[in-house]
Amino acid sequence: MLSPELAADVRILWRLLRGQPRNGNHAQRLQQFYAPQASRYDAFRARLLHGRADLIAALDIPAGAHVIELGCGTGSNLDLLGARREGIAAFASVTLVDLCPALLDLARQRAQGMSNVAVIEADATIWQPPQSADCVFLCYSLSMMPDWRATLANAWSMLKPGGSLGLVDFHLPRQGGRLSNLFWRNWFAHDGVRLSAETLPALQALSPNAFIQQRRAPVPYLPRLRAPYYLYVGRKPATG
Repeated sequence: MLSPELAADVRILWRLLRGQPRNGNHAQRLQQFYAPQASRYDAFRARLLHGRADLIAALDIPAGAHVIELGCGTGSNLDLLGARREGIAAFASVTLVDLCPALLDLARQRAQGMSNVAVIEADATIWQPPQSADCVFLCYSLSMMPDWRATLANAWSMLKPGGSLGLVDFHLPRQGGRLSNLFWRNWFAHDGVRLSAETLPALQALSPNAFIQQRRAPVPYLPRLRAPYYLYVGRKPATG
């Protein structure tokens, strides 16, 4: 008999094998895909989505900052922000934005009792905060968005001068082999993840002196596969 944890993983793997639904708009496809996985979303993806703690550590967010996460999912990065020495209470505000109600329900549960945390259902390509942000970050969400360029431009526009933009996500390395990149593009596309070799060049164009690392990480239950991902932290030029 399967353990409860393994049985839950099997259900998620089955959903991944079936792929993201093709009917409906983007928000509807997300809800159909993630709602059945929501209760085990964090436990499974902690073994797939590497580098998030490293990104949060590299962001160097000051106390009193306005922080925004686009594509927040279940809000699990609140735990990483809270683990910093100052804790969540040190920030003026933390705003979590996503388009999937099933995942946002879990984010709201996680944010209970945090008076400076807001959880918002919105489209990351067009939503704007009431004030400019000191830091905007995205963790494995840019590649889930059909118009990633619009999301990136919107995220950059939210930043105040001197603010930082951070990302960790899968991608297609330009130095990757043609067959390897073709495999990863098709493998991820099945679940609604759109990999591009143009993402990092677009990020470099925003902030030429940005911190960038390209890495590979194991895939759960497929130990021979190592998926390509990157870390990025860029800073918006200060004015005047």
